[in-house]
Amino acid sequence: QVQLVESGGGLVQAGGSLRLSCAASGRTFRTNAMGWFRQAPGKEREFVAAISWSDGSSYYSDSVKGRFTISRDNAKNTVYLRMSSLKPEDTAVYYCAASRYSGSRYIDESVYNYWGQGTQVTVSS
Repeated sequence: QVQLVESGGGLVQAGGSLRLSCAASGRTFRTNAMGWFRQAPGKEREFVAAISWSDGSSYYSDSVKGRFTISRDNAKNTVYLRMSSLKPEDTAVYYCAASRYSGSRYIDESVYNYWGQGTQVTVSS
């Protein structure tokens, strides 16, 4: 099993920045990639970004490309999501997820095996 704990959410004004962290523990050697998803009230959960543990290849949704940066610290088994130029529409619960899958379908939440509890991000206008 893999346990994921997110942190770093909060309230920020539009145009501001936040950094989310996701610390992984347990059998992390069985995972190949980490992803961030978000779910706004009344909406489906959507892909935000993903990163490969091995080579750091990263993937972003069009809505956050150029504003968000995903990174990882292999020694700490931690993944970060740096969010800049935040907009009110970025308001959501952000979830960290771990995948045993190796490929290019990281936008698909079905390839993720483990999920964190989520952290709230609220962007005020």
